[in-house]
Amino acid sequence: MKPFAMIVVVFLSLLALLQLARFFLGWVVTVHGVLIPVWVSGIAFVIAGLLAVMLWRESRR
Repeated sequence: MKPFAMIVVVFLSLLALLQLARFFLGWVVTVHGVLIPVWVSGIAFVIAGLLAVMLWRESRR
C-alpha cells in the first residue's frame, strides 16, 4: 500500500470512529449557532467507513 493511501485510510477510519462515538454518546455539535442532529453522525459514519474500506481494498491490488 502506498504511504498516502495508508494515511487517508487511517484518517477516514478515525473520522468514522469519532462519528460513531458521537452517534452513541450523543455529543452536542453546534455550527454557527445551528445544532447538528445526532443522526447526521450515523450517515457520516457509514460514508467515511465505506470510503476507507473501498480505498483499502483498491490499494491492495
